[in-house]
Amino acid sequence: MTIPCERTSVSEVVTLGCRLNLAESETIRGLIAGEPQRTVVVNSCAVTAEAVRQSRRAVRRLRAAHPDARLLVTGCAATISPEDFSAMPEVDGVVPNAAKLDPAAWQARPALLPTPLPAAMARHTRAFVPVQTGCDHACTFCIIPAGRGKSLSLPVADVLRAVEVHLASGAREVVLTGVDVTGWGADLPDTPRLGDLVAAILAAFPTLPRLRLSSLDGVEIDGLLFELITGEPRIMPHVHLSLQAGHDLTLKRMKRRHTRAEAVLLSERLRASRPDIAIGADLIAGFPTEDEAMHAANVAIVEECGIVHGHVFPYSPRPGTPAARMPQVPPPVVRARAAEVRTAVAAMRARWLEGLVGTAREVLAERDGTGHSPEFAPYRLPEGTAPGQIVMLTPTRIHEGLLE
Repeated sequence: MTIPCERTSVSEVVTLGCRLNLAESETIRGLIAGEPQRTVVVNSCAVTAEAVRQSRRAVRRLRAAHPDARLLVTGCAATISPEDFSAMPEVDGVVPNAAKLDPAAWQARPALLPTPLPAAMARHTRAFVPVQTGCDHACTFCIIPAGRGKSLSLPVADVLRAVEVHLASGAREVVLTGVDVTGWGADLPDTPRLGDLVAAILAAFPTLPRLRLSSLDGVEIDGLLFELITGEPRIMPHVHLSLQAGHDLTLKRMKRRHTRAEAVLLSERLRASRPDIAIGADLIAGFPTEDEAMHAANVAIVEECGIVHGHVFPYSPRPGTPAARMPQVPPPVVRARAAEVRTAVAAMRARWLEGLVGTAREVLAERDGTGHSPEFAPYRLPEGTAPGQIVMLTPTRIHEGLLE
């Protein structure tokens, strides 16, 4: 997935992939702003083979648009295969993930923290705050640890400073991001848990209206975090689970640490404790050795967990991962199965959106005329709604996927 970015007269950063990349791109944009030579950056992704292809296409597109600029590539694809990107004639340099937030890597002047902007000039109404990077797990399908390294947590004080900067710049919602967000704290003194960090943010910023969490590994949700998700109104009722599969044998071959029953039970507990919560999940279709029964379990878990925000990935082998050496499902079958899982998610989502018609919800207004409720349901805003406002809306219909 390519995340659009804003152009400036000085620099441009194109971001592919995850919210962590998006948050890091904001820092990179600040580091290269004001440099005398125009610099363009591709912050690449390696989560799938298609993401790598998109990264290479972005390089070629940027070079064609900016023939005289300095073009640099960073991110997971460039870190895992630096020689491939260095060999591209369009590329002037590669910056590995470990150095991407170091001003010296961009030949930029050091900056401790971004300077707060006046609220009227803020770039985003929703701010992504990276609290962790890297991963200590070894899922057989995943190449990302090779690009990000071991889990590294940002200390609480640094997270609080980052949140403070975003709030001073007008952000109304903060999203905590990372590669393995629920792994936050394992490498810090006294091994705090993510619930401790969330509690510290809420205590430090009592006027923060909305705090949202990115993808969570269900087995790492600690007791305090569960209590906050289900009982604290400032934490948005929207949980995206790193589920990946709905069959126990597939989960075992993926080296995931949960079972199907545990995933379903967690979803049931979340909905029982906070009935308005919206469940999202990542699901991989066509994992190696997947048979019809395993695929049927993938389809069925959408209903059992109540998944209304689904990220469905057709499996593609990543060289260097154990899954790439397993017996593969034929690509046409993979694509067909992914389509079936997406259809199941779409049906669940349609019923969920219908249930929100006629219900008043607080919606955070964004810059493109749309907004999102706490459950991350999409709304079309009334004309003239200023970005950054939180407005109460009661939709009367669904049109083109938006409540209005």
